[in-house]
Amino acid sequence: QVQLVESGGGLVQAGGSLKLSCAASGRTFSSYAMGWFRQAPGKEREFVASITWNGDYSYYSDSVNGRFTISRDNAKNTVYLQMNSLKPEDTAVYYCAADPSYYGRRGSMYDFWGVGTQVTVSS
Repeated sequence: QVQLVESGGGLVQAGGSLKLSCAASGRTFSSYAMGWFRQAPGKEREFVASITWNGDYSYYSDSVNGRFTISRDNAKNTVYLQMNSLKPEDTAVYYCAADPSYYGRRGSMYDFWGVGTQVTVSS
């Protein structure tokens, strides 16, 4: 089992930056692929970014590519999402997810989820 707790959300003006963190419990964190997803009011959950267990590969949605960066620190059992040049359309609840093998875009393939952190970008 892996328990995930997101933090770092908040209110920011358009063009600003935020860094989300996702702290994981369990000694096997370093063997899990991690993903970030988001869900805006009235919309479906969407993929944001993912990273392999060792950090060698990362993937991004087209909407955040070049603005967001996913990273991980296995010694701290934490995955991060650095968000720059934020836009009002980035407003959503952001969730981190973990899976022992899958690191793709399909949220249904991830086994473990956090409860989310709210990000609000004002115009």
